[in-house]
Amino acid sequence: MEEKTHKAGYVSIVGKPNVGKSTLMNALVGERLSIITSKAQTTRHRIMGILSGEDFQIVYSDTPGILKPQYELHQFMMRFVKSSLEDADVLLFVTDLYEKYEEGDTLIDTIANADIPTILIMNKIDQSKGSQAEDKMKYWAEIIKPDHQIMISALEEININELFKMLLDLMPEHPAYFPKEELTDKPEKFFVEEIIREKIFKNYKKEVPYSCEVVVTEFKEDEKIIRIRAEIYVERKSQKGIIIGKGGEALKKVGIESRGELETFFAKQVHLETFVKVEQDWRKKDLKLKRFGY
Repeated sequence: MEEKTHKAGYVSIVGKPNVGKSTLMNALVGERLSIITSKAQTTRHRIMGILSGEDFQIVYSDTPGILKPQYELHQFMMRFVKSSLEDADVLLFVTDLYEKYEEGDTLIDTIANADIPTILIMNKIDQSKGSQAEDKMKYWAEIIKPDHQIMISALEEININELFKMLLDLMPEHPAYFPKEELTDKPEKFFVEEIIREKIFKNYKKEVPYSCEVVVTEFKEDEKIIRIRAEIYVERKSQKGIIIGKGGEALKKVGIESRGELETFFAKQVHLETFVKVEQDWRKKDLKLKRFGY
């Protein structure tokens, strides 16, 4: 009897900030693993989402948006993008109706010259008017020179199944890299931090969310409840006051929204305590960034 073949491989999702990379990975994996907000640069780490079937395993990597670094934090973020290119079996370059190529963008030039199958993905086609999506696809195809291309809406899940079939065809024959029941390579604490950070992006304006980092200092689980203590770090004392808000109302709102989502995520009651601390200019300091897991 002929032995059934098994396919497995790594798929890196790359592109500029705010083109829908996180929404796409969540749609492909069928689980909400990456932060989704309307603000750019919300993904700071390389997050893996694992989709397994009886005869396949696809390991997706959601990466930070490609940008010109302004802080030490940005340098670390771009290292995550570069490392995801090194072990990829397939590359998904995600763009949308509004993005343009900037001369001298070395990472995009690297993607264009990558020696791995590349799929150009035109996202947000649900917002397209006339031939806008087709025209933009041609524009990026000339720059990226992809092996394949597809137009999708990650948010509306248009053509997601077609993209999945395309990926499955491109996967090499290989045993599974992870146990089949695993959904991600990240620990539970990481997702607690990401969920709280997402609520900060949702509830505060301008620079404040970008100056915040969340660290879980306590995670205790028993049969009925998970007890979590999280510290929110900001760069300046004035930002601490904004995060807390008048009478602590702003921080309380973040806590309530975070707890609700955490209870859905873990399917268990959650007790969450949040504290705000000042860590001056943490985005510019190597040691602080390493302490925060970068």
